[in-house]
Formats: sequence, structure tokens, C-alpha cells
Amino acid sequence: MKQLPLAIGTPPLPTLDDFVVAGGSDAAVQHLRALAASINGGAPAGGAPVYLWGPSGCGKTHLLRALAAAVRERGRGVGWLDATTTAPSEFDATWSLLVFDDCERFDAERQQAAFARFVQATGSQTVVAAAGRLPPVDLPLRDDLRSRLGWGLVFALEPLPEAQARGVLQREARRRGLALPDEVVDYLLVRFARDLGHLMRLLERLDTFALVHKRALTVPLVRQMLAEEGAAA
Repeated sequence: MKQLPLAIGTPPLPTLDDFVVAGGSDAAVQHLRALAASINGGAPAGGAPVYLWGPSGCGKTHLLRALAAAVRERGRGVGWLDATTTAPSEFDATWSLLVFDDCERFDAERQQAAFARFVQATGSQTVVAAAGRLPPVDLPLRDDLRSRLGWGLVFALEPLPEAQARGVLQREARRRGLALPDEVVDYLLVRFARDLGHLMRLLERLDTFALVHKRALTVPLVRQMLAEEGAAA
């Protein structure tokens, strides 16, 4: 029986400062920083919502979680609804921020909950931030919710170029104290899409696998882990 290493601590929360900006994503990051500062500074909230869209792995959820963390660390309430969470029965008027993620995956129940919350957020001066893979006009949602998501500021996010994706992988490996050779990075970027969420989870599994087997991280070790995961699936 293999002895699994103990997980020590929990991964740090994402921040707006550690987001790696690609292409036109800088405007979105700057706006979210200003939004967090406004909320935490006690300025009047509410106003137009903000909506982020782009392909999987471009950082939408990272930015929403980072915004939520920045608001929560000042003791302010945050409401969150995505395609997997169960919606609470009532809107909380003490929320300073209301977040919708994976909007294109909302079923009829979540669309109803999101619309009701949106209306209540507007009346309570609660900031609304949302994200999805599609621009608001193309979201497969009820018309009233789709139009509300699209009437504010809309930012298109871009995937990271290969050079920046390499830098993010190497930075995360250093944070974990893990030696990540260039040939392993080459293998990961050729075999997998530059979806940073997926690559970060893959790196976490590789870190654990290397510890269990007490081996350095190499391409053969990566292949072994993927083969074992495939056999267990």
C-alpha cells in the first residue's frame, strides 16, 4: 500500500495581484481593483454590473474569486451562485457583492434565482459581477436575465500565450518547492490546452504523485501518472 503524503495547509486564495494578464485582459483587472477599493472604502455601491467572458482557462473564475476574497477580507458579505451550488432561498441585503459564475450553464431554477437576486441586488445597491464562456448576447438564458447581464461593463478575456503559461507553471512549481524541468513543461503544454485551471490541478496531482513515489518530476513520471489515472477511470 502506498503511503500518501499529508496535505499541509490549504492553497492560498487567488488575488487580483497574482493574475497574469493576457492581451486585453488588463482593463478588466484594473476595473475589478477599482471596484474592490470602492466597495471596501465604503463608497456608494450598486451601479452597472460587470461581466467577464472568454474560453475555459482564461481566468474568469480566478478574477471573480479574487474580487470576492478582497471584499470578504474587509468583513463584507458576498453572495455566490454558479452552476453547481444550491441557491439559498433568500437574498441577503447585507451582501456588498453578488457573483454569478458559469452563467451559460444555469438551468431554469438557477436562472430564476439569478434574476430574482439581480433585481434585489439593484434595490439594495449591491454590486453584481458575473462571468461565462459566451458574451451576454449569446448566453442561452431567459431574455430578462441575459439583458441585465449585458447592460453593464463587458470585458473579453484572452487565454495566456505559451510563454506566459510557462511562467505561471514555473512560478506555481517554485511555490510548491517542486523542480519542474523544461521538458516536462513542453510535454504538458503540447498534450493539454492552455487552460490554467486544468494545468494547476494537474500540477497539484503531479506534486502528490512525485512525493508518493519519491521520484523527481520527469516526462516518464507524468506518463506513468496519466496511465494509472486512465486505468482507474
